[in-house]
Amino acid sequence: DRRYRFRAEAGRVLGVDIGGHKVLALVADLEGRVLHSARVAVTPRLDRRQRLVAVDDAVRAALRGAGVPPSRVWATGVATTGLVDGTGRVTLSEALPEWTGVDLAGHLSRQVNGPVKVENDSKLAALAEAWRGVARYASDVVFLLAGLRTGAGLIIDGRLHRGFGNAAGEIGALPAARWIRAQEHLRSWPLRDPDEVEDVFVAAREGDRRALAIVRRYVRDLAVGASALVLTLDPELVVLGGGFSRSADLIVDPLRRELDRWCLRVPEIRVSEFGDEGVALGAVRLALDEVDAVLYGAAELVSPDRFA
Repeated sequence: DRRYRFRAEAGRVLGVDIGGHKVLALVADLEGRVLHSARVAVTPRLDRRQRLVAVDDAVRAALRGAGVPPSRVWATGVATTGLVDGTGRVTLSEALPEWTGVDLAGHLSRQVNGPVKVENDSKLAALAEAWRGVARYASDVVFLLAGLRTGAGLIIDGRLHRGFGNAAGEIGALPAARWIRAQEHLRSWPLRDPDEVEDVFVAAREGDRRALAIVRRYVRDLAVGASALVLTLDPELVVLGGGFSRSADLIVDPLRRELDRWCLRVPEIRVSEFGDEGVALGAVRLALDEVDAVLYGAAELVSPDRFA
């Protein structure tokens, strides 16, 4: 008898999260075990060229730290804010300057071997939760990416739901959903940096009445769009993730009360355990899905000789 063993060490995949405040790159084996990570701090004010330089720096640092040459990368998943088309180009991004139109797949393909797949960050955060997060046993999930920008990802029947034009879950584009202005409540607190709102949550946790009122107003606006998604999907779970999930102790209970006001059935609310790495982990899963398609489909890996 012949015996076969899956060799997770045979190749490597790369997951990259390109955000407003950081670029995070993860190198993983073919089972998704993260071998090394690299983080580069950025700001929302960087132009396209500066942000792409940060992407290159994070990718090179992650590969170097893992001892992996670009030729051993079998596939790369990339997460970004905004809408993305099937070619890996950002078709619309209002959060980052000069980001609409950037060809991320083309750019990363010049850095590493293998196919490059690009997806919206909220969708990939939802994918990470369904893969190995708090939603891994749930079939229908609404994922809320709560931070200085609010987004959503949907899991339906255990699969990431993209929609016909890859715009599913973009309810924040509707002004009546109130996600556009939700985080502005937090900026009404006297902040040292308009992009660092953690002081509001710290003050609220210490019992400051004004801070508590600000957080409540933020949660009320967050709950409007969330309620619309819950009423539409009737999910088993709502998962709270993103940077503000670190303050879930101040958000979850009032969010549950707000959902109870509007929804016919309030699903269980759970908090992501990934912190700010969930999006990058979803990008790793996207890369692994591409490897599966290559191994079991008709696609071909790019020859590693290109990077020899």
